Amino acid sequence: MSNPVPDIDAFEERVAIAEYDGGLTRKQAENLAAQCQGFRDADHYWQTLADYVVTRSLESR
Repeated sequence: MSNPVPDIDAFEERVAIAEYDGGLTRKQAENLAAQCQGFRDADHYWQTLADYVVTRSLESR
């Protein structure tokens, strides 16, 4: 199964809301935002985004 294409705008907006309104740390907010897009955590999100930028394809990780 392929990963979805990371949506940077939605990710950053959700991170900001979770940090500001939810009182989460930046790392907690990034993990939450990544999971909302179907990724394991923020590291998985950022790696998928980097891979997509380089290869222009999505592969399961």
